[in-house]
Amino acid sequence: MRGEAEETEPVFSYRRPSQRVPENHPLRPIRKMTDEALRALSCDFEGLYSKYGRPSIPPERLLRALLLQLFYGIRSERLLMEQLDYNLLFRWFVGLSMDSEVWDATVFSKNRDRLLEGDIARRFLEQVVAQAREQGLTSDEHFSVDGTLIEAWASHKSFKRKDGSDDDPKGGGRNREVDFRGKKRRNDTHQSTTDPQARLYRKARGHEAKLAYLGHVVIENRNALVVGCEVTEALGLHMEREAAIRLMGDVPRWERATVGGDRAYDTDSFVMAMRAQGVTPHVAQNDTARRSAIDGRTTRHSGYRVSQVFRKLVEHPFGWLKSVAGLWQVKHRGRAKVDWTMTFGMAAYNLVRMRNLLAVPA
Repeated sequence: MRGEAEETEPVFSYRRPSQRVPENHPLRPIRKMTDEALRALSCDFEGLYSKYGRPSIPPERLLRALLLQLFYGIRSERLLMEQLDYNLLFRWFVGLSMDSEVWDATVFSKNRDRLLEGDIARRFLEQVVAQAREQGLTSDEHFSVDGTLIEAWASHKSFKRKDGSDDDPKGGGRNREVDFRGKKRRNDTHQSTTDPQARLYRKARGHEAKLAYLGHVVIENRNALVVGCEVTEALGLHMEREAAIRLMGDVPRWERATVGGDRAYDTDSFVMAMRAQGVTPHVAQNDTARRSAIDGRTTRHSGYRVSQVFRKLVEHPFGWLKSVAGLWQVKHRGRAKVDWTMTFGMAAYNLVRMRNLLAVPA
């Protein structure tokens, strides 16, 4: 018998959003780990908000929503709110009931500065790493470092001379015609009017120059979980080494440890700084041993060869952040906000990685 195609809607629903999410859905263990981390940050949230006035959107819900944006690669916060309005899975993860009103997308902009001042992204990452350490998922003695290029939210047309002596462009409007041919454009003479802290940077010889920032991470070598990260201005390879030295100084570890890295870290200054911290630098050697800052006293050990294999895992968080989370180009301006976004993105990567590692085989 053919069913009727007439659409009818019930007046009431007797099922909660949590009942509509399958028990084996991958977001369930992530929600559990997220709630544990957010509970540990409750005192931090209390210090960011006034005790008087109208109640705000709970910061826990804001952060859960931002996690969903990264997990599903939603390109804007307005689209995120649209999804949250009708997606029951999103409502359950954020903590909204079936009939709860979603907030305006501008709430994120108004609260971002507050969360930035409290360094919430870094505290959240620390809590996630602490959970991984309790589960025995991290190594306390073997690490790897690397950096990546993050495109800034600024165009080449905004990169103008600091003294304002640029020729008037042809045509008008926002998408005006600009010819850069034959003109030297350098960071010491030019600056972006859209994002003044972005720097023109070329990843390698033969590559195009882009307005960008540099992102740096430290992973532990057992499961490639991010234990530290930072964003700096794109001023050269020396920024990668300086950031790695700072990050290794803050990473909880044993008194003696190793750190792997590519050839960019094979310099006297980096090797000496690591040894001063009690860390053995397992960096890839330059083309000739004569130019290398390490010698056979380091490379002869089997641990060095193991580090050369595991150091390549540092590309995994970069790949996830750019391909899945969509942060190959940030949507925020200013180094502080870009740093907050990348740090929170690394915490999201850790949650996904930990969920996969702790999953019970079927």
